[in-house]
Amino acid sequence: MKNRIVGGLGILFVAVPILLVGDVFFTVACALLCVGALKELMDLKEHHVSIPKIMTAFCLLNVCLFFFLQEKEAYPLLWNIQWITFTLLCLFFPCLIYKEKYSTHEAFYLFASLLFLTLFFNSLLVIRFQNFWLLLYLLSVSMFTDIFAYLIGFFFGEHKCCPSISPNKTWEGCLGGIFMGSLLSSSFYFYKVGQESIVFILILSVLLSIGGLLGDLLFSKIKRENKIKDFSHLIPGHGGILDRLDSLIFIIFIYICFVGIR
Repeated sequence: MKNRIVGGLGILFVAVPILLVGDVFFTVACALLCVGALKELMDLKEHHVSIPKIMTAFCLLNVCLFFFLQEKEAYPLLWNIQWITFTLLCLFFPCLIYKEKYSTHEAFYLFASLLFLTLFFNSLLVIRFQNFWLLLYLLSVSMFTDIFAYLIGFFFGEHKCCPSISPNKTWEGCLGGIFMGSLLSSSFYFYKVGQESIVFILILSVLLSIGGLLGDLLFSKIKRENKIKDFSHLIPGHGGILDRLDSLIFIIFIYICFVGIR
């Protein structure tokens, strides 16, 4: 518990100033987090045999190119088609050279990982530079849902909801997290983001809160399948980058899916 508190304070100490300042600092932070998250996915061993060091280096460099070769004024919500095709060619043609050491299985894995993570972090950039308060609202959904799901589950949880995936999660915690997360984040949205109807805001917040919990479970399943407890040990008491962003990733995706970015 002590490590978790210290790690959480460390995250706030670093993240809050970067979030407030924005600009190039936020871009650099997203690029570094994307590189770190990609490295965590590449280190999973259960579903791919080997990735040559040169392909690892290319993928990490490619993330940096993705973020810093775009014009700041026009951060696209979707990726640049030239970047996608360049990445695809560079990932798949080496399969002809490496053969058994680097197969199409690894190429598809890396390609999907790159698209998945760059979409998420690029979406963060788009939202941050277009509407700062909207990003804080989405962060609040994730934060409040996680906090209250943990607290209510710890003190009142009795009925396990997904013991095979996440043994500590209970129905009481999940429902409590959804209720409190939706209520508190909806209040924030109403006063700081926009004046849409309260019904719309509540429905949106409930959907995002549920999506955050499902995202958490999905990443827990990935860890179970790969026989690991955390994606890395980067943050004391919290695990890796993906351990902290698992719910936020799907909150962002669900928001974009149902609302888009205006």
